[in-house]
This record gives sequence, C-alpha cells and structure tokens, in this order.
Amino acid sequence: MDRRTFLARNAAVAAIPLSGAALTGLSQAASAAVRPAPIDFGSNLPAPGAFPKRWICGSSSCMDNTDPPVQVHWYNPHTAILRQNKAYSYEAPFAPLYFGNERVLLLDEGFVQLRNDWDLRGVVDQCIEDWCRRNGRDPASMELLVAFSHLHADHYAATNQFADRPRTRYMGLTHEEMVGFWGMTHYPEERVTLDLGGREILIWGSPGHVVSEFAYYDRYTQILYTGDMFYRGRCYISFWEPWFDSMKRLIDFCDTHPVTHVMGCHVEISKDGQDYPYGMTWQPDEAPVEMTVQQLRDAYAYAQTITEPGIYFTGTVFLCNQTRGTTTIDRNPYRYD
Repeated sequence: MDRRTFLARNAAVAAIPLSGAALTGLSQAASAAVRPAPIDFGSNLPAPGAFPKRWICGSSSCMDNTDPPVQVHWYNPHTAILRQNKAYSYEAPFAPLYFGNERVLLLDEGFVQLRNDWDLRGVVDQCIEDWCRRNGRDPASMELLVAFSHLHADHYAATNQFADRPRTRYMGLTHEEMVGFWGMTHYPEERVTLDLGGREILIWGSPGHVVSEFAYYDRYTQILYTGDMFYRGRCYISFWEPWFDSMKRLIDFCDTHPVTHVMGCHVEISKDGQDYPYGMTWQPDEAPVEMTVQQLRDAYAYAQTITEPGIYFTGTVFLCNQTRGTTTIDRNPYRYD
C-alpha cells in the first residue's frame, strides 16, 4: 500500500521510546526557537549529486593504513554516503544517510561494534551537526532512524552504538521486528512510504540473499538502494526463487519510476570485471558502487537463463546461485538432481 507514512505505522514496533520529559523539553525548545523554512524535497527532481571518483579502499598493508575508518562523501547537500575503510573490514560496506526536514535515515551501520574500535556514532553525529548548521536547524530536534538492508552482521553490527542516543529509533534483529519497523503487513510485496519530513523513501521486501531484506528508493535523489541483493561483486543468492521474484519487483519498479542510479552495499570487483579474492583488504582499481538500470535489466535477463547452481558473470556482477561456500576461482561442486 503506497504512500503510507512511517510515523503512523511505526507507533507499536520495537524501538527506543522517548520519555515524556524529553518530548516536553524538545517541544518547548522548538516552540521557543524560530523554525527555518522547510527544505523543498519535491521539486526539480531528481536532485543532482555526484559520487567520488575514488573511494577509500584499503591499502596493501593494513598496519600502515592512514585513512580514516570511514569515508564521508556528500552526494549532495542533503545526502551523505559513508563507506567503511577496507583496512578495518574487508566487507567495506556503504551506508547512505538521508536528511529530511524532521528526521534522518541511516541505512546499514558497518562492521564494527565498540565505539573505541571506531566511532561510527560520532561520525553520524558530526554529519547531522554539519547539516543542521548549514540549514539553521537544532541537532536535538532531528530524529535519527537507524535501519539496515538485511540481517547480516556487517550491516547491523554498529547498531548498539546508538542504543542510548536521544531522539533515536533503531531496527530490531528479528524478521518480525524488521518488518514491523516499517509497518509492513504483507511482506515482501507491500510497498510502504517513510516520510523524513518532505522527503519520501519507498521501502519493500527484497529477499533472496537472505529471507529478511529490503530495497529502498529515495524520491529526492531517485537512487535505488539494493543492499546485498544486487551489488558490484558476488551476489550470494541463498534462495533462488525469492531472489528471482525480487529482481522482477525491481525491474517492475524501474518500469514505472525514474531511477538515476542503482546502488548496492559493497564493491568486490575491479573496473575491468576481475573478482577481488574473498577477504581482500586492498582494492586499488575497484569498480564504482553506482550502477545503471540497464545493468540491472541485463542481470535479470541473464538470470532467466540460469537453471542450476553456479557462479555466473553478467558483465556487471557475479550471480552466485546457492554457492555461498565457494568463490569464482573454485570449481563448483553443486548440481541440481
């Protein structure tokens, strides 16, 4: 059911509730201050933006790496994309940060737990403070939503860093909590709308890599975020039929909605299509994270020819059909009967 707002459907889900005192204090502070004019997230779309020519991608010696643990790239003034340094984790996940007039959405929290390992929460707080300063907002007035694309540790591990953060709600670690966080009642087909305050994010189920998984579409930038279900690397498909159905939903969506970029959560291949070995912490010539709708269509067309488990290169991604324990340099031992 489209255009359903997050707040109306998320009242009873697992989250971090705000105390009455906190709400009262925030309300009084907001009423005492002059509220700036709302940012227009609905006109002149898509909002322009740019990806960097090169991301932080590790180094030949992790011990000698001098890059920060996470790279912050402002795609445009209201959209940041974070990328974990491969020297800190070979997974090197990406994490979009979307700003609206009332709240901020963080997708995928990276492969770290303790703040003294590296402080993702501090990086996110700094991004929020920078955005608020540029736009005349009080950081304390902005609610933060901490969510992820699916239930793998490199996507939710840092959620605990936000557990005691004021004005924050975060997704739980069960399928029921994940679906309930978005107020879904008919997963995976149902599409819901999260309102960040004039900026809408469309969300629906996209299982196949795992059972509990989501796709996210930002109306403002028109970026389609596909997590680990489709990305520049080894798309590990645990459940072929649900994944194939999810690909069909993505294609159908692209047929009816403008999409500037398709973006996954990792990069694991080079610009010329060579697979970086599993666990590699140095990708000096990696491909860009952004992909096109045509590349998504090509992968879907290729998938329609696959009849047995194996690893298949579409020209953009590796479709690893039920081969989670193997890599592209291994001989695939699995066959259908």
